[in-house]
Amino acid sequence: MNDDTGFRGASSMLAAAFLFCVTSAGTAVAQDYPSRPVRIVVPFPAGGTTDIIGRVVGQRLTRDWKQQVLIDNRPGGGANIGAELAMRAAPDGYTLFMASTAHSINATLYPKLPYDPVKDFTAISMMADTAQVLVVHPSLPVKDVRGLIALLKQRPGDLSYSSAGNGSQPHLSAEMFRMLTGTRMTHIPYKGGPQAMTDLIAGFVALSFATAPSAVPHVKSGKVRALGVSSLVRIPALPQVPTIDESGLAGFEANNVFGMVGPPGLPAALVERINADLVAALKDPGIRGALSEQGAEARPSTPAEYAALIRNEVANWGKVVRQSGARVD
Repeated sequence: MNDDTGFRGASSMLAAAFLFCVTSAGTAVAQDYPSRPVRIVVPFPAGGTTDIIGRVVGQRLTRDWKQQVLIDNRPGGGANIGAELAMRAAPDGYTLFMASTAHSINATLYPKLPYDPVKDFTAISMMADTAQVLVVHPSLPVKDVRGLIALLKQRPGDLSYSSAGNGSQPHLSAEMFRMLTGTRMTHIPYKGGPQAMTDLIAGFVALSFATAPSAVPHVKSGKVRALGVSSLVRIPALPQVPTIDESGLAGFEANNVFGMVGPPGLPAALVERINADLVAALKDPGIRGALSEQGAEARPSTPAEYAALIRNEVANWGKVVRQSGARVD
């Protein structure tokens, strides 16, 4: 055996030994996880859809992990403030991030993000998806989607709609609706879904696209009227409300997907551990029922499946952002 062969053999043995040590260390960390409270960063105000889903699942994880799971609301910047905070956290599993479709939209909406929504996060699992509900103030003289379209064409630009902010999914869903119907509406952006819903209930705006968990309680109480949902099938929480697709806008679909991600470099063993616990929680009938009552459907996945979905959302919603001309202030 010559010197080169011996050197290569020794190097391979050292590399294998290093990989074994790293893998073993990662497995040990995952087995002991969590040994202290875990923070889930929610980049929107309390009371919004992302917050509701995070708290439902967080309560279950608190029970399973026997460690407190804390919801840390960090609204602002269209979800960018919370995302950057989570991205810069240590990759130890003690800071996680509730991502939503807004996370994917921001890749196109903001030309100079301080992070890459795909490359700078570790996908863990999808958690749930929600339809959006097209809701109007009860005083508006329409009972269905066709009636709304007719009214918008009679009064171009007169009616205003609220959203969770410029470039938010409710805003872009309304823009999709506007482009498909050839109508005009006035956009009134807010700093979150709860404020947008509050002003709709008060009658300051005429209509809104709202995520189902935000809309369902107010639809059931009669404070707003639901005309249609943005999914291709009716949702269990509002079975009497038709889809926008079946109301005449064929193919209209604008769902919001929520999931858990971590900082870049999160060890594979830890990702596997958190994913397994999330999937178990989301398969629990009690959790599924609690989410369904709010208008959200549990959608657990593998890390690879969620990573692929984020990439697809970035591409698909990027087209809507460009076509609508949506901009942030």
